[in-house]
Amino acid sequence: MGNSSAVTEFFLVGLSKYPELQLLLFTLCLIMYVIIQLGNSLLIFIIILDSRLHTPMYFFLGNLSFLDICYTSSFIPPMLILFKSGRKSISFMGCALQMVVSLGLGSTECVLLAMMAYDRCVAICNPLRYPIIMHRVLYVHMAAWSWIIGCLTSLVQTVMAMILPFCGNNVIDHITCEILALLKLVCTDISMNVFIMTVGGIVLLVIPLLLIFISYVFILSSILRINSAEGRKKAFSTCSAHLTVVILFYGSALFMYMKPKSKDTKASDEIIVLSYGVVTPMLNPIIYSLRNKEVKEAVKKVLSRHLHLRKI
Repeated sequence: MGNSSAVTEFFLVGLSKYPELQLLLFTLCLIMYVIIQLGNSLLIFIIILDSRLHTPMYFFLGNLSFLDICYTSSFIPPMLILFKSGRKSISFMGCALQMVVSLGLGSTECVLLAMMAYDRCVAICNPLRYPIIMHRVLYVHMAAWSWIIGCLTSLVQTVMAMILPFCGNNVIDHITCEILALLKLVCTDISMNVFIMTVGGIVLLVIPLLLIFISYVFILSSILRINSAEGRKKAFSTCSAHLTVVILFYGSALFMYMKPKSKDTKASDEIIVLSYGVVTPMLNPIIYSLRNKEVKEAVKKVLSRHLHLRKI
């Protein structure tokens, strides 16, 4: 039986049957990548500069924006190169690095969104005790554990996948080094990998989603108890952006990782990867900016200060 050392590089042939689609995706992904970098960087910049945004909610949002910048940078630039390159290859270590980073950051986002839901739940259900419950030490630890859990889970899954024998089979039917596509190349039993991924899916997708659902049950219950319509609207507006992001992210992620697996990768699967890997990070800063009065006011404040300094 061969082993993984027999493979020194992988060929990413996803969407190779659709060259005209690759050109379109190259243009769209390049534009969206620029928007992701600018939008999320601006949001982090605004959060740091405006002292009114130095709260748990915006601390988590800053983490989410930084995560999206790193996450998209782990696979979009190499993917753009592959779209324009005649030789669509990536080294063995390059594939492993791309997998561990993108999988780790994607996993971290799952946990981080659950932490953000808990923060909104406390803010709406216990507004008077919110500063006491969500103190600095707690929300910093919550963010840190989101990163630790996501990255450790990714490291375990990646190492367990890359040590398996590929027996010279190095053609990945995908546009990135995606773990499900890679495991199809393995020429030995992968039941342990499937078990670990199932546990990971429960820990990183099902449990966080369940916690988000429970949080929003409490949030909805508290909002319905508010007497005034204006008060209900204001309360819901504080978490509507987060809820929108959750639906976008978890909808595509659950479809990709929880649906029945087929032997061949369909083009639709790769488009879905782009959906939660590119579109969602691009929409995050837009959603939080358009649906958040404090962010819009902070942007106006920073821009007016900048214009004032230019006039001086």
